[in-house]
Amino acid sequence: MFQASLYNGDKEKDYSLVIKQLDALLQGEPDVIANLSNASALLNQFLDNINWVGFYIWKEDELVLGPFQGLPACVRIKSGKGVCGTAISEIKTQLVADVNQFPGHIACDAASQSEIVVPILKDGDIFGVLDIDSPTTNRFDGIDQKYLEQFVKTLEKYI
Repeated sequence: MFQASLYNGDKEKDYSLVIKQLDALLQGEPDVIANLSNASALLNQFLDNINWVGFYIWKEDELVLGPFQGLPACVRIKSGKGVCGTAISEIKTQLVADVNQFPGHIACDAASQSEIVVPILKDGDIFGVLDIDSPTTNRFDGIDQKYLEQFVKTLEKYI
């Protein structure tokens, strides 16, 4: 049984703890959808000041909506389109301080003001992305990027 932890406010230590929680939560479960669902729920519980967290899965040359927490979202995103599609086309994390300044941003939720998208790989191939939105600008920084990339590396062991 999972119990929510109280985080101590030290961002790096808290991220390290949530990554350990992810690893423990997913151990022994082979189902990808179940694992992505629990990963999105864990991040939703952990992160403050966000309005959407979830996954898009690469299928038939486009990203398709996967498990998430938040309002209904765009279902399909082409490579190179928006922040998620750019993360896939570049295979690089996209840290966007103000989505209104991002050329071609796809506004699935008008409340979103900043976003971070981390590519997910399986055996060196594109699997999908972790996408997190916030209703404030400049929500995500280099520490978030570093640890969310580590979160994804841990997740990749279970997909």
